[in-house]
Amino acid sequence: MQRRFVRFILCLVCFGMWSLGSMACNKQNKYLQLAQAVAQSEMVHHPQMWTCDGAAKPKWEYTPTLMARAFVELYTATDDTAYLAHAQRFADDFILPDGTIRTYKMSLYNMDRIQGGNFLILLNAINPQPQYATAIETLRDQLREQPRTTEGGFWHKQVYPHQMWLDGLFTGTTFYARYAAYKPEPEAWSDIARQFLIVDAHTRKTNGLNHHGWDESRQMAWSNSETGCSAETWGRAEGWYVMALCDVLELMPVDQPERSQLEAILRRVMNALLTVQDPKTHLWYQVPDRANDEGNYLESTCSAMYAYAMAKGVRIGVLPTKYKREAQRVVDGLKRYKLRTNTDGTLSLIDCCAVAGLGGNPFRDGTYDYYIHERICQDDPKGVAPLILACLELSL
Repeated sequence: MQRRFVRFILCLVCFGMWSLGSMACNKQNKYLQLAQAVAQSEMVHHPQMWTCDGAAKPKWEYTPTLMARAFVELYTATDDTAYLAHAQRFADDFILPDGTIRTYKMSLYNMDRIQGGNFLILLNAINPQPQYATAIETLRDQLREQPRTTEGGFWHKQVYPHQMWLDGLFTGTTFYARYAAYKPEPEAWSDIARQFLIVDAHTRKTNGLNHHGWDESRQMAWSNSETGCSAETWGRAEGWYVMALCDVLELMPVDQPERSQLEAILRRVMNALLTVQDPKTHLWYQVPDRANDEGNYLESTCSAMYAYAMAKGVRIGVLPTKYKREAQRVVDGLKRYKLRTNTDGTLSLIDCCAVAGLGGNPFRDGTYDYYIHERICQDDPKGVAPLILACLELSL
């Protein structure tokens, strides 16, 4: 009788452990299934990946190359060759047999154009091609010649001299890090860390967030005459920033001297973001720290980016575990409030800021009024791709 009782108790314990494991597995599968549903919808909406940001003709740009990265990573997670084929078609549309990148001009020294090197390195690891390797080296060469501030920070673009934007830490510096790990190029890591340290020193606000951009020359009309900073925190720029920190820290050697400073920046920004998060939806506003001001709205792209950074920050051991649960709440909030089911069964991500920047023509002054009046769209790749990547992180 006693033995039967012991066996009964052991069975209960084993069943409980199996149930908990099954629940965790189902939760992980839920996010992987969402990533696939969003990606499959994207393939219906944009059979040619280069059209995903509304382009009328093919252009090597950071938006479709980010989408290509998301599809390569989704293939790695699922072994579904349809995702790889979609990214491969995009690569072969732009990378010519001699390694030339179609529509790319190094002379523009545009950090946005470098972002595509990330997915090329990932794709080349799966399907090595000499033309991919040549294109990767071309993008690395741009960084060798990229104009810099007096402290050594990369200009955002040649047409925006002396300026560093948070956006550029993602579009350019993440490729720099991936290349340094791919080649390898160990001497590059201090320079990579320097980019974040310069930007953060100049753009950090007292509330823990960052101004969108900084003009070392103080010549731009959007820049503060004393600090050189633009006026506001923009949600997506902060999103690019925390995504970049996570991507770089994942690749950076653990004994790199500057690593602890970058980790501290990520923790500070994520803690600050929690203080301005909408408590009902778990999402964030277009201008995150002005939630109660007229015209502000819960914006999807930045919310997806923060979810990605939270989940990945936990996985790489930089953020405390509470952030993974919060990332789940964010993605659940996006699914409930921002993912619309269309009549054909596909999903659309709504309430995406189409684009925002500083300077240019027509002039963008970086004020609150400017950000809240930029065009709002749906299915923007700057939200769709980070949402896929966030779901992949939560499925691990």
